[in-house]
Amino acid sequence: MVFDYIDGGAGDEITLRENTRAFEDVYLRPRSAVVVPEVDLRTTVLGQEWSLPFGLAPVGSSRMFWPQGEVAAAAAAGEAGTLYTLSTLSGTRLEEVRAATSGPAWYQLYLAGGRDVALAAVARAKQAGFTALVVTIDTPVAGNRERDPRNGTSQLLSRNPVQMLPHVAQVLGRPRWLLDFYRDGGLMSFPNVVLPDGPMGYGDIGKQLGASAVAWGDLEWINAAWGGPLVVKGVHTADDARQAADLGAKAVVVSNHGGRQLDGVAPTLRVLPEVLDAVGDRVEVLLDSGVRRGSDVAKALALGARAVLIGRAYAYGLATGGKAGVTRAIDILRAELVLTMKLLGCPSVADLTEEFVTLPEGWRRTRA
Repeated sequence: MVFDYIDGGAGDEITLRENTRAFEDVYLRPRSAVVVPEVDLRTTVLGQEWSLPFGLAPVGSSRMFWPQGEVAAAAAAGEAGTLYTLSTLSGTRLEEVRAATSGPAWYQLYLAGGRDVALAAVARAKQAGFTALVVTIDTPVAGNRERDPRNGTSQLLSRNPVQMLPHVAQVLGRPRWLLDFYRDGGLMSFPNVVLPDGPMGYGDIGKQLGASAVAWGDLEWINAAWGGPLVVKGVHTADDARQAADLGAKAVVVSNHGGRQLDGVAPTLRVLPEVLDAVGDRVEVLLDSGVRRGSDVAKALALGARAVLIGRAYAYGLATGGKAGVTRAIDILRAELVLTMKLLGCPSVADLTEEFVTLPEGWRRTRA
């Protein structure tokens, strides 16, 4: 169940696969006989310097992967000098997570529970010191994640012994995880979504998201309440990118939710040039979905992304070894990116341009 939560996508998982395969279509063009003793990986996003051109994307329910999973991942990101983004659907209080990282931290907002509940969370995030608010716009309903009915997720969450029985072996067969899970409080609620009767329960996610879908008109009151940099995540077309910019977003994230929402949409790397062409320098453009290697980071940056966000690439590490696993995942990506840059003959991520890649015929190129 937990593995499928990290690993799986929607429908036939076409978009999930294409997100990673799209990077195979873009070839690197190295400058040979260029010696690069050191590589500068620093970048600036929304006025803050990151030590790495990739940060950690919001991943909900991280406490299912590891005890206090959000705190562990945030601490690892901070030690690496890069971003951690906390999901609304966190099992840990946002104040604890912000205190755990010495690096930049963003808060990702769902409108679960409605406007008043969201405004309370925004006020808490602002008080805690989160520096940007990320509004996700691609989840009016949860995607059709077909692994969940097969692995018995809803039955295991029902707490009904009769429903749970056919699926309980997968949990009992992992006693170490089960012990850690219960030591960490067992089935979590969401302490950053405080409904009139208390924190939102785990089983209420789908109902609350469906009842509180984000519309473009919501960005006005969200932006007014936040008063800081607003990031719109889930942009997949030029029109949506322009709309986000018109409504005051300072950055957009080209994202299809890691292939977990609408199956059959184009991979994000394929969409990136279209979005960049649409907004120019009006907003900063980031990308997520499909990034698995340091060379993937280099390709996205060469196409024009300011930075990328990684989700599964660190979630696997978190589930394997907590903070140490996230640190190891970051180290792998950093080392691969440095190697790629040296072999490209490019000393800085700021110098990465489309001159370092070959695009397939038919791919749209961004304006110079």
